[in-house]
Amino acid sequence: MSALSNEYKYKMLNLHMQIALEIFSPIHPWQHPMFAQKELNVFIKRDDLIHPLISGNKWRKLKYVLLKAQAEGKTHLVTFGGAFSNHLLATAAAAARFGFKATGFVRGEEVQNDTLFLCRLHGMQLIFVSRDAYRNKPELFQQYFGQDEQAFFVDEGGASVEGTQGCAELITELPTQYDHIFCACGTGTTAAGIIKGLQQHQLPSAFHAVPVFKNGEFMRNEIDRFLTVPAPYHLHTDYHFGGYAKTTPELISFVKDFVSSTGILIEPVYTGKMLYALHNLASKDYFAPGSSILAIHSGGIWGLLGMKDKFAGS
Repeated sequence: MSALSNEYKYKMLNLHMQIALEIFSPIHPWQHPMFAQKELNVFIKRDDLIHPLISGNKWRKLKYVLLKAQAEGKTHLVTFGGAFSNHLLATAAAAARFGFKATGFVRGEEVQNDTLFLCRLHGMQLIFVSRDAYRNKPELFQQYFGQDEQAFFVDEGGASVEGTQGCAELITELPTQYDHIFCACGTGTTAAGIIKGLQQHQLPSAFHAVPVFKNGEFMRNEIDRFLTVPAPYHLHTDYHFGGYAKTTPELISFVKDFVSSTGILIEPVYTGKMLYALHNLASKDYFAPGSSILAIHSGGIWGLLGMKDKFAGS
């Protein structure tokens, strides 16, 4: 394939994607009596509204990955995730939308669930592998698709430099400057992207990442590896509720109260933990009175499909 044809396809896909999937991510106020008492102005950027399946940071992280794959003449996206992975579902939907073949390596024993049903419905082939084999994703890719010249490696969660590029664009959509910006942290890509965006526009907003893993201090390395220029930020590691996809009755109660009082759907894996952290810090007078705070709703609400039992009786 010639360089000229690659360039042409790159431009055409870019145009197609911009028209077909325009960003729609409004900012809504989060009104709460405690915030009023503390004189805080809190807002939520609704990235969950970008697309029903390719929502939130999933679209932002995939956008330039897809462009790179198309520019290199690749037609087959190969990626990785757990049985309830929002990333697998988003990749399956994006592949169907933009004309790619898709394969997903699924961590663990073969199962059937709503998320994987939707992945298959969008044409994604699923390969279940042991947790040990899953740890070496590049090796899995080479083992199964090393001879496939059309195959393109997409890391778990869309973690990549291209992913940070898409997430950095979020900053250009903000109508005003905020004193604090919060987001949940899973791979570090979204956090690094937002930090890059703040750097590019020379904005002094304090950035806060809330890891969803136990012992989440390791996320600092994951974020820093994507930063060309070091930057200060806050890592709040005390809001994991036992670890990834773990919950407590307190967290579930918070999610239920938030959804029923705001009409904004969240889940307890990512955004629920981040919003709990913000609310808890505010209750402890972490923020100065008069502060403006923006929370990024990074989508991922399909994670609720794997946690329905936690909400039993609600």
